[in-house]
Amino acid sequence: MAYGYNEFKKDVYGLTNINLEMYKERQMKRRIESLISRKGFDGFESFFKGMKQDEGLLRTFVSYLTINVSQFYRNPVQWENLEKEIIPYLKKNFGDKVTIWSAACSTGDEPYTLAMIFSKHYSLDKIKIIATDIDEDVLAFAKEGVYSEKSLVDLPKVYLDKHFDKLDKGLYKISDAIRNCITFKKHNLLEDKYFSDINMIVCRNVVIYFTDEAKDSVYRKFHNSLSKDGILFIGSTEQIIRAKSLGFDTLRTFFYKKM
Repeated sequence: MAYGYNEFKKDVYGLTNINLEMYKERQMKRRIESLISRKGFDGFESFFKGMKQDEGLLRTFVSYLTINVSQFYRNPVQWENLEKEIIPYLKKNFGDKVTIWSAACSTGDEPYTLAMIFSKHYSLDKIKIIATDIDEDVLAFAKEGVYSEKSLVDLPKVYLDKHFDKLDKGLYKISDAIRNCITFKKHNLLEDKYFSDINMIVCRNVVIYFTDEAKDSVYRKFHNSLSKDGILFIGSTEQIIRAKSLGFDTLRTFFYKKM
């Protein structure tokens, strides 16, 4: 029997614990085929054998698979709504402490943005952010906290001036005070145990790559992770179609309250 995408999916799961069955097949298969071609392999079987033999190739595959696109203050209107409407809601319901989970945090732009915004309204020692991703390479990058001007182009100058030190070659380093609010951890949304007693979960522009079944599973687990009246903050390309059946009520566009 010829070795095809189905066999590749099974082998990748055994090797990485990443379940490609939970991703939209047409879209993901096309992406992987593009990577296989660029790396000079002739098909799924030879590429998988290459990943088993070359850890660097395997890490490249995982990074490519997780579609790491991130930027500070991405979609500014959403961050403005967070500050004007959602933070007052969180303070009213949870007091002067807040626990946030930034799921699929990529290179750390999102959790650092969260920490800077929340630091205007909370004492830094009262802000706890868990930032997770499946890709160990992007987590290592995030922990360093060093970014190019391109990553910071949408960030309001007030945050850049207050929370970054300028380095050489157009690079900026986030302050230790902000970094100390955040704990970075490896986590697979489709496989690993979820956290509990979270006041707000931020998961933006990630589940769009999942099947409908996988999406519903993730949203149900997010619901269980949240405290009573907790908030789920999703991306500008997303909406939860059956929010009420999954236990959520729309608080504002892109913000859902646990019912």
